[in-house]
Amino acid sequence: MVYRKKQKGAALLISLIVLAILSAWAVAIHSMSGANVQIAENQRKGDSARACAESGIDVLRFWLSDLTMPGTTAAYAKFGILANFMENELTTNIAADYNGDDLITIAPVTLDSAIERSFAAQINELGPNTLQVDVTGAYGPINRTVRVNYNFGPRVNPLFNYGVATKGPLNLSGNVEMTGANIELDSSVYIESENDPCALSIIGNSSIAGDVYITNPDAVVTMLGGQTSIGGETGQEAIDNHVNFGVDPVVFPTPNPGHFLPYVQTTYDPNNPLTEYDNVLIPAGTNPVFGALTLRGVVVIEPPNVVTFTGNTTITGVVVGNGDLADNSGTNQIIFLGNVISYPVTDLPAEPQFDGLRDETGTFLMAPGFGASFGGTFDTLNGAIAACGIEFFGDAGGTIDGSIINYSPTTMTLTGNNDLFFQRSGTTEVPAGFDIEIVLYYDSDSYSEVIL
Repeated sequence: MVYRKKQKGAALLISLIVLAILSAWAVAIHSMSGANVQIAENQRKGDSARACAESGIDVLRFWLSDLTMPGTTAAYAKFGILANFMENELTTNIAADYNGDDLITIAPVTLDSAIERSFAAQINELGPNTLQVDVTGAYGPINRTVRVNYNFGPRVNPLFNYGVATKGPLNLSGNVEMTGANIELDSSVYIESENDPCALSIIGNSSIAGDVYITNPDAVVTMLGGQTSIGGETGQEAIDNHVNFGVDPVVFPTPNPGHFLPYVQTTYDPNNPLTEYDNVLIPAGTNPVFGALTLRGVVVIEPPNVVTFTGNTTITGVVVGNGDLADNSGTNQIIFLGNVISYPVTDLPAEPQFDGLRDETGTFLMAPGFGASFGGTFDTLNGAIAACGIEFFGDAGGTIDGSIINYSPTTMTLTGNNDLFFQRSGTTEVPAGFDIEIVLYYDSDSYSEVIL
């Protein structure tokens, strides 16, 4: 029998090996944990830097929302006006520097000096109507840059969201129905009536399909007749559910009849009346009464004047009263007694005298200082109607492709059998001839983080 001598120390060796492995593992875990902590810290600082950039975006949006310029501003001048605005309007701790060409630089703005948080920005002109804004946020040595675009565009006056907007009261009597393709937008009504507590009177079988908005908080609404309705309801429910009192006032858009004067090419001669006119001026004091008549292009009426259309009138274009917006005397009148056939300016023939005018869309009648009366029938009036005193009577009615705007504080009346159907086809453009303001619109879809 053979005996083997047992080896001593094997357990110690194995223990040392296991200890070494565990120690190495511990060191690795410690290193990984430290790296993860560092990564998390870097991520936090990066997020903080991006938050600083987004704060800068919000600050610039606040300031840029106050920028306005006339609608006639040339494309090449917009960026310079923006630069001048920023240099003059920004607070002392936000300084803008313009290089005179296509770059505005905003020096670093401190958000929190204790932890070194700030933002800086650059505004580049990408084109006549587009700006690129890069805002760089800083958190200590960490930077993040966010990029957005802004676009120059016209400010759309909210008054064009109403079927009827009137400074004076509104009176409906007889069988008057106001409705529209989009009830909520096309057939809603805006009334100021600051000097007359009776802001709205509806009598007989008359109705307003949309809601009514009245700025005068003390205004009164009168509904007489079992079929009178607002928003599809009758009686007190109609007033409670569809009439809004004390709403914020809306600034009425400023009509600019002079916008159409360059298109005038002929002058009406009362001693030699015609049955057809292109781009005609009706001189002051002529007070014409027209029978059957065809009008193309612009019809500009100088005050004082009372112009009456008694026969079938075909209008492919725009009727303009070149009066004073502050004149509510009723001295000047444009009266449609006969049937009116209206076509938009886009239907004007491709002839040189109508070049440019075919683009002047959205307006049928612009007549500051004139009262406008409609007593004849029409199928469609292609555009907005704006005057100082407006009346529909008799069987006047049809489709109106735009809003009716009454600048007079006197009562706007609709009597007889008037069915007015408002259809603006979802347009968001300002009708031709109304002064507009150019503002900056933030393009939220353009947001991106710039990787440098």
